[in-house]
Amino acid sequence: MTLTSCRLLLVVSFALTVAACQSEDKGPQPRFVSSAPDAQTATASPGAALAAQNRTYFIEFRSRYALSYGHTYVVFGRAGKNGTMINPEVAGLHPASDSEVPYVVGHFVPVPAETGWSDGDLEEKYRSASWRVMLNEPEYRQVVAKIRKLQATSPSWNATFYNCNAFVGEIARSMGYKAPSKWLRPQQFITTLREINTSR
Repeated sequence: MTLTSCRLLLVVSFALTVAACQSEDKGPQPRFVSSAPDAQTATASPGAALAAQNRTYFIEFRSRYALSYGHTYVVFGRAGKNGTMINPEVAGLHPASDSEVPYVVGHFVPVPAETGWSDGDLEEKYRSASWRVMLNEPEYRQVVAKIRKLQATSPSWNATFYNCNAFVGEIARSMGYKAPSKWLRPQQFITTLREINTSR
């Protein structure tokens, strides 16, 4: 690939990322909870009520506000009887730094990434959208195994090619869900993820 082609690819990639981030976030969206990975199967099954009782684990696809266009990530763990999270874990892809420099550079080239908690992830005042899916223990173990694999194999972040939406989209697809475009704003990504998978 020539130098001119590389420059053109970078310009186009940056333009796509900027264009995707031009819309504005809405106010915090309502919380949504699904009782099973496949709501149709759960409601059609004679043992649906029993199955729902056994779903004491969860994964919550979530977005939060930030100084930039936001962040997409998942929160997962066990839920108490009233839905409270018990020792939740967080997984999300973001630049491995508290500085804004790697974040800016990551709009042009891949930068080193972290795949865990970031500041504000569990603070309600920053939550912009969320969709919680209740799971039984085998389903939960399967999802956690996928998350651990992604965490071990996601060394870099890039706003265009592999961003926080792409990371969360892989988790959703591993559960049999459709994932929207990775170029949406985080709030729009999570809202669309829920809508395209629960409106059947």
